[in-house]
Amino acid sequence: MVRYSMNTLQRIEEEIQSLPFDQVDTLQVWLDDYKATLWDKQIEKDAKNGKLDALMNKAKADFKAGKSDEL
Repeated sequence: MVRYSMNTLQRIEEEIQSLPFDQVDTLQVWLDDYKATLWDKQIEKDAKNGKLDALMNKAKADFKAGKSDEL
């Protein structure tokens, strides 16, 4: 991942502030999609590295013990 300086971030913020409303709205949609993609990649990485195993095991144990409700 690329690291940006505060100077770069300030320039990005200034550019965003100069956008018309409809382009800010378009940017927001893009940012939401981008953030969701990053989140999916992080979850996938965590799953591959076993970071979610304890949660999965607890969920399975709770299910077997009847501690869950059908959706």
